[in-house]
Amino acid sequence: MAKLSQNASSESSCTPHHFQQLSRRGFLQVGMLAGSSLTLPQLLQNEAQAELKSYENFTGTAKSIIHIYLPGGMAHQESFDPKPYAPIEYRGEMRTVKTKLDGILFGETLAKTAQVADKMTVIRSMSHGEAAHERGTHNMFTGYRPSPALSYPSIGSVISQQFGSRNNLPPYVCVPNQPNEFAGSGYLSSAFAPFSLGSDPASNGFKVRDLSLPNGVDDSRFANRRSALESVNAFFQSREKSDQITAMDSFYDSAYSLISSPEARDAFDLEKEDAAMRDAYGRNQAGARMLLARRLVESGVRLVNLTYGGWDMHDNIVAGFKRTMPSFDQAYAQLITDLDARGMLDETVVMVSSEFGRTPKINGTAGRDHFPKVFSVALAGGGFKRGHVYGSSNATASEPEENAIGCEDLFTTVYHTLGIVADKELMAPGDRPIEIVDGGKVVKDLLA
Repeated sequence: MAKLSQNASSESSCTPHHFQQLSRRGFLQVGMLAGSSLTLPQLLQNEAQAELKSYENFTGTAKSIIHIYLPGGMAHQESFDPKPYAPIEYRGEMRTVKTKLDGILFGETLAKTAQVADKMTVIRSMSHGEAAHERGTHNMFTGYRPSPALSYPSIGSVISQQFGSRNNLPPYVCVPNQPNEFAGSGYLSSAFAPFSLGSDPASNGFKVRDLSLPNGVDDSRFANRRSALESVNAFFQSREKSDQITAMDSFYDSAYSLISSPEARDAFDLEKEDAAMRDAYGRNQAGARMLLARRLVESGVRLVNLTYGGWDMHDNIVAGFKRTMPSFDQAYAQLITDLDARGMLDETVVMVSSEFGRTPKINGTAGRDHFPKVFSVALAGGGFKRGHVYGSSNATASEPEENAIGCEDLFTTVYHTLGIVADKELMAPGDRPIEIVDGGKVVKDLLA
């Protein structure tokens, strides 16, 4: 529905939602219908029902998301947006590699990723104004700037709330654990919080926490315990309404489904992969986490969030990249190749992001500092273009030059690939309607 005109925008914060979205044409319709049996409330109800129907009928191109988060703020200059012709104090000491795309270069430690660039979209013009780790991280998990008045849900929790579980698997899984408070359910019920592994899939003898029955508990005893717990929960729920009780009941149901389903348990078992595939991803943190992410979305998980490395490289950034990036490069390139070979890439969004980029100039300790004004995000699959670079930074990677894109636009576009209309309203405490993303637009030039 059309928004009110710009002249009326100053009143929008005090205006009820349906009146905010009623256009001039809508007001003319009210005048035309004033003499008929259709009242203003009925008109608004009809419009709301039509909007709801459009949400229900909207289908996306993606079924799942793998969100690879690089905490600390990865430098765009050493990765997806090098500046080989800038002065040395801007370009740094690292060399570049050619990609599958004419004229497009990546940093030298992304040599394998450069060979799958024809399957990717790279945004080189991401921008927001938050230079603190916590605030930048909030932006890149929720699509919102932080607010002291409200705790916003992460994209994983929104997807969990919108779609629920599939194939007895949690809809939202964090590998290895929930990485920060902003990856949680925010104002939504804690029932939509992520399922965390509890240990690193790269560790020897990796097992998912609480995914097997305790010693001495067989299937019969397990069923009796579940029946007893359901009776206790029903007793308390009949006497008080509590999100915690409902959420815990939901968590227990999910746990029972996982424990009782061999297929669900197998999804978390890297030992089911042959040795050659494990070697292809790399037998390290990046390789194990990305391989597990592929297994999980293949089995039915809707969003896997995995974190890798520490990218807050204020000192000696060259050594930091050469130490941390090669494992990522191998695993990420293999993940894209593997998904594509299995016919899964077109229905799986793979997003690589970080809370911000790094300063244009190398600092006095051979590193780069926090810089949110421009940075890069890599996307692949799920309806995004293949072999595409969107936007650009200027010659010194200090600001966007073309097609600056904010977090709200990125999230609106990612939600669009899933079939979620981002200005749909969810209910916050106090029955406050809050849009999934406020003010974003679908960036059609990113989409195939």
